[in-house]
Amino acid sequence: MRAQFVLSEIGVGLRRNLTMTFAVVVSVALSLTLFGASLLLSDQVTSMKGYWYDKVNVSIFLCNKSDAQSDPNCAKGAVTEDQKGQIKGDLEKMAVVDSVTYESQDAAYKHYKEQFGDSPLASSLTPDQMQESYRIKLKDPEKYQVVATAFDGRDGVQSVQDQKGILDNLFGLLEGMNLAALAVMALMLIVALMLIVNTVRVSAFSRRRETGIMRLVGASGFYIQAPFIAEAAVAGLIGGALACAFLLVGRYFIIDAGLALSEKLNLINFIGWDAVLTKLPLILATSLLMPALAAFFALRKYLKV
Repeated sequence: MRAQFVLSEIGVGLRRNLTMTFAVVVSVALSLTLFGASLLLSDQVTSMKGYWYDKVNVSIFLCNKSDAQSDPNCAKGAVTEDQKGQIKGDLEKMAVVDSVTYESQDAAYKHYKEQFGDSPLASSLTPDQMQESYRIKLKDPEKYQVVATAFDGRDGVQSVQDQKGILDNLFGLLEGMNLAALAVMALMLIVALMLIVNTVRVSAFSRRRETGIMRLVGASGFYIQAPFIAEAAVAGLIGGALACAFLLVGRYFIIDAGLALSEKLNLINFIGWDAVLTKLPLILATSLLMPALAAFFALRKYLKV
C-alpha cells in the first residue's frame, strides 16, 4: 500500500511540474554526457600515450659539409668516421638505450623523396645535402634528457631531437579540451542541481496541504519526503539514460560510422566499446543518487512544520 502511494505521488508530481521536470532531464542528460565524454577522452589520451610513446625515437643528426658553413654547432666541420664510431659506441653503452639505427645520407634522401616528393624543394636537393643520423629507441621515453645531455653540443653532432616533444604538444591540446569539457560539465551540473532543488520545492509547495495533513496524522518525515525524492531520482535517471544513449550514439557516429575516424585515422588506436560500456553504470548511478541527495537536503528544512 505504501509503495503504491509513493508511486502514485511520483506520477502526480512529475505531471504537475512537467516543464521543470523536462528542464531537469535535459540538464542532467547534457551534464552527464559531458562527464562521460571527458572520461572517455581521458582514456583515449592514455591509450594514445601508451601506443605512441612506445614508438617514438630520439634522433641525433650529424653535421654535413653544408652545415659546417651555416650552423654554429658544426663550426668544426662535417662529422668524421671516428666521431661516428665513438657516438655509436657511447650510445650502445647507455643503459637507457634499447636500440640504435644508423641512417645514411642516401637513406635520408630516399625517405625524404618518399614523403615530400611533390614539394618544389625536393627537386633541388641532393643526397650530400641530407644529414646522417642515429635513431635511438629508448627503454623509457621519459629519459630523453639523458641522451640530450650526453650528445648535445658534441663534435660532429648538429642537433638532438626528441619526437616525444611533438606528441606532448598534441596530448597537451587534448588534455586542454578535456579540462574545458569538465568545466562546462561542472557548470551544467550546478544548473541541474539548482533546477532539481527548485522543482522539488515547487512540488512540495503545491502539495503543502497534503503534507501538513500527513504530519498531523503522525507520518514520519522520511515517508513524507519519499515521493519528492523519488520524483527527483526518476527525472535524473531518465536524464542519465539519455546521457548513456548520447555516448553510445556519439562513439558509433564519430569512430565507426558517420565521421568514421577509425578508417580515416588508422594510425590512432581508438578506444573500444568496452571503454564506453564500463562508464555507463557510473553515469546511471550518478544520475540516480545526485538528484535524490539534492532533493533530500532541500526538503529537510522546507518540510519542517
